[in-house]
Amino acid sequence: MAKADAMSWAKDRPVFVIQKHDATTLHYDFRIEVDGVLKSWAVPKGPSMDPEDKRLAMPTEDHRLSYGDFEGVIPEGEYGAGKVLLWDRGSYRNLKENKVSVARQLEQGEVTIFLEGQKISGGFALVRTDQQNKDDREKWLLIKMDDDHADARRNPVSTQTASVKSGKELEEIANEH
Repeated sequence: MAKADAMSWAKDRPVFVIQKHDATTLHYDFRIEVDGVLKSWAVPKGPSMDPEDKRLAMPTEDHRLSYGDFEGVIPEGEYGAGKVLLWDRGSYRNLKENKVSVARQLEQGEVTIFLEGQKISGGFALVRTDQQNKDDREKWLLIKMDDDHADARRNPVSTQTASVKSGKELEEIANEH
């Protein structure tokens, strides 16, 4: 399946994007392409390259694929109002490719994928916990797998803050709108 022109960087592999989103609170939206949409989780602290870190990931609504290229300001009064920066993007591959589809892994509550991004790469797991929050929403954890790309000393969330699309910082994007 060919991607839309705006996402030509994705080629024909499934995509992932991570958008830094300063809305009610600052968080990172982790999104992976599954069955023609972007499945999405809000990750308050952003991804970690340390396999010891288990980052909370709260599911959010699916987004259309074209949203994976969005960077800008969502106006007040609209859902998710705030500044959005395209923090990382790339393709991913299913680590259980010959066994279980990513859609089925989501149903089962554990997804293992290998990200090939501009800032982060390597194996990551999304694991649904048995706990739910006070509104009965599912809780997931985003965990870096222990592989050659793992590095507990590396913290790209704080050291690589600029957009992979525009090279701009969050405040620069806000000032343009």
